[in-house]
Amino acid sequence: MAGRDLMACAQTGSGKTAAFCFPIISGVLNNGVGLSPARGVDRGVCPSALILSPTRELAGQIHEEAKKFGYQSGVKIVVAYGGAPISQQLRILDRGCDILVATPGRLVDMIERSRVSLSNIKYLALDEADRMLDMGFEPQIRRIVEQMDMPRSGARQTLLFSATFPDEIQRLAADFLSNYIFLSVGRVGSSTGLIAQRVELVEDMDKRNHLMKLLSQQANGAHGKVALTLVFVETKRSADSLENWLRMNRFPAIAIHGDKVQMEREQALRLFKCGKTPILVATDVASRGLDIPHVSHVINFDLPKSIDDYVHRIGRTGRAGNSGLATAFFNAKNQPLAKGLIELMQESNQEVPSWLNEYAEGESQTYSSGGGGGRNRRSGGSKFGGYDYRRDSQYAHDSYYGPSSYGYGDYSGGMSAAPYNDAAAVPNGYGNYETIVAGGWD
Repeated sequence: MAGRDLMACAQTGSGKTAAFCFPIISGVLNNGVGLSPARGVDRGVCPSALILSPTRELAGQIHEEAKKFGYQSGVKIVVAYGGAPISQQLRILDRGCDILVATPGRLVDMIERSRVSLSNIKYLALDEADRMLDMGFEPQIRRIVEQMDMPRSGARQTLLFSATFPDEIQRLAADFLSNYIFLSVGRVGSSTGLIAQRVELVEDMDKRNHLMKLLSQQANGAHGKVALTLVFVETKRSADSLENWLRMNRFPAIAIHGDKVQMEREQALRLFKCGKTPILVATDVASRGLDIPHVSHVINFDLPKSIDDYVHRIGRTGRAGNSGLATAFFNAKNQPLAKGLIELMQESNQEVPSWLNEYAEGESQTYSSGGGGGRNRRSGGSKFGGYDYRRDSQYAHDSYYGPSSYGYGDYSGGMSAAPYNDAAAVPNGYGNYETIVAGGWD
C-alpha cells in the first residue's frame, strides 16, 4: 500500500492472492477508474495493472477472485491465457481493461498484435514468482518487463509472491525490483501445521496396489461433502495410464496435464471440484496456487525432484484453516529428497519414520564423497528461501572487509531490519533495502 516493491513469501493457502489483489484494486481506484488512456499510440488497450501467472488454471482462478474483490467497484478485470480462442478474449479486452491477468505466452501474442500496450502499467504482480522465473519462464518475463513498453523498475510497483523463494530465484527476481522489501510470513517453505504428513516406503511395482488400498480407506469429507483426493505423478503418460487403471478398478478418476486441451483441463477441474469425479490424477500443472475446496488428501504417487515442488503440491490441502492429509510414496530413487523431507516434517512437528533418517544419512555420505548437489539440497538456515539472500551477500562483504552491521540491526523473528540508505557502500549496489520476518500460522 505504501508503494514499495515487494518480494513476499508465505505458506501455501495463506491468502497471497488477496494480499496483492486488494492493494492493486485500491490503487486503481485511487488513481481513478477510466482515467487512464483507453488505447495507446499503437491502438493497444492500456491496463493500469498486470498480474502474471504461470498456468491457465491459476490465471483463471486469480481472475475470478479479483472480480469478487472488485465487485461493483467499476474496475474492469480481464483474463487472457493460451489454449482458449484469442478472438473472444480480444473482444472482451476491447471493452476496456484496468487490470489484466495473463499468462506470459498469450500476453506476448497480444502485444505483438498491437492489442495490448504496457505503457501505462503502474502495478506488476507475479504470482508463483519462483516458477515464473525458472528456466522455462525467465526469457518471456524478461521480454515483457525489459523489452516491451512497460515503465522501468522504480516507475512502477512490482510485487512478487510465492510460497518458496530459493536463492537463485531471488537473484533473478531482484533484476525486476527496485528498493524492495523482502517479507517472510510464517514458516516459509514449510507446510502449514494443519497438514498431517506421512511418508511411506513403497516400491514402484507396489504403488498402484498401495494407492488402491488408501483410496478404499478414504472417508467422507466434512459437512457431508465428498472427500477429494489429488494424486500427483511425474509424467503426462503416467497420469493417463493411472487414470485408466483407476477407472478399470471402479475408482472415479480423471487426469489433468499440459497435453490436455484447455476445455478438457477445465472440465477435469469442474468434475473434481463438484465431487462428481473425486480423484484427480495430475502432473505439476495442478500444484501451483490452485485453491480447490475440500481437498482432504494429497498423494505423491511420484515424488517430485525438488523439495520446493513438494511443498507446493501438498499445499493443495490444509487451506484456509482446514486440516488435510499428505501421503508420499518413497523409495530408493527418492533418496536426494530425504533430508529435505525430514527438515520439512520436523518444522511442522510431524513424526519422521526412522528408515527415512537412514536414507538421509546415506545421502550425506554421498555428498561427502563428492556426489549429489544441485537445487534440491536444502540445509541450514536458508531452508526454502524464507530469508533474504542479500544477507548472505552482506556476510561475504563483512568477511572480506571486516565486520559491519550495514543496517541489519538485531535480526530476529517478528523484527524488521533497519533500512540502509547509502547505496554506494552496500555491496552489489543493492542500496536501500529492508527485510521483514512476520510471525503467524505457527
